[in-house]
Amino acid sequence: MNPALAPPALASRPPRLRRVPWLGLLLFALLLALPVLPAPLAVPDFRLALMGRFLCYAIVAIGIDLIWGYTGILSLGHGVWFGIGAYCMAMSLKLEATGGKMPDFMAWSGVDVLPWWWKPFASPLLGIAMAVLVPTVLAAGLGWASFRSRVTGVFFSILSQALALVAVTFFIGQQGTLGGTNGMTNFKTLWGLDLNSTRVQHGLFWISALALASTYLGARALVSSRFGKILQAVRDGENRVRFTGYDPAAYKTFVYALSAGLAGLAGMLFVLQVGLITPTEMDISHSVQMVLWVAIGGRATLTGAILGAILVNAGQNALSEQFPEVWSFFIGAAFLIFVLFLPRGLVGSWAELKRKISARRWRRADLSESQPVLDA
Repeated sequence: MNPALAPPALASRPPRLRRVPWLGLLLFALLLALPVLPAPLAVPDFRLALMGRFLCYAIVAIGIDLIWGYTGILSLGHGVWFGIGAYCMAMSLKLEATGGKMPDFMAWSGVDVLPWWWKPFASPLLGIAMAVLVPTVLAAGLGWASFRSRVTGVFFSILSQALALVAVTFFIGQQGTLGGTNGMTNFKTLWGLDLNSTRVQHGLFWISALALASTYLGARALVSSRFGKILQAVRDGENRVRFTGYDPAAYKTFVYALSAGLAGLAGMLFVLQVGLITPTEMDISHSVQMVLWVAIGGRATLTGAILGAILVNAGQNALSEQFPEVWSFFIGAAFLIFVLFLPRGLVGSWAELKRKISARRWRRADLSESQPVLDA
């Protein structure tokens, strides 16, 4: 076979590291944004809030794809970081709604004085910053302690599940300070802007779309860089990476903290658009659903994470409206089909199909070139 005609899957020479194709990425992000940006002008406010929620979930999915698809860290408790980011923003919104005074649910629970750790959230800007920083710092501490102790694989997955269980139990128990099972709601303004107004909701939707596009571009640049190649090497063989002089724990801690920060960012945008946060957003079942979004869309693809998050949540919403009694069976059947028959997900399976078709064409072209020689 002519080496110059060899398909990528059959080439013996390892591929070179390419520079990040910024122009192509920007064009792709623009292509994704075209059907999204006009949405506020074409859909009702209720549907717009749903679409905004889907965009927030897509940001979480990108973070999970970074740690699971590219680094091999399966976290089953990522809803915790999403919830913490949402609660940080909710605390700021509550204090703005009450003019810096104690929220009503605290008085109903017998709390007499606003807790000291609530007072800094009187600044909305600080609330936005803390929604990202708190999950990032906490995840960095957990990741460093875990990965330094070489807690990996299924053991880290169990640890993350335990984290979700502890977090949900803690937040439910804080009836007087965090709203308990009911969570927090009835948010009115942000910097004096009415959160229920159509114009503000449109703006929040566009901000969410911009945040998703920026997250995708940043994640694509990261995985295309040398750092991203090391993450994939850690996924494929952590001990080999360690023997070459790199510290896998540092890389895993960084990407895990980054993923938690993205989840906190998504939680903050979620609260602004949905207007509600409860501990159910942090429980194990919701965290497992986040992993399934990436599994269905396709691991280590980034676009698959976005596609999976949007399609799964849109499908859940549509089926629950049409078949309220049995819609969960449809979703469960879809998950089983993808796990058993399409383990690479939508985007991964499509890429594999294209690779096989391309390889078959190259083989046919090579055989047609060699046929005259055999005839001679």
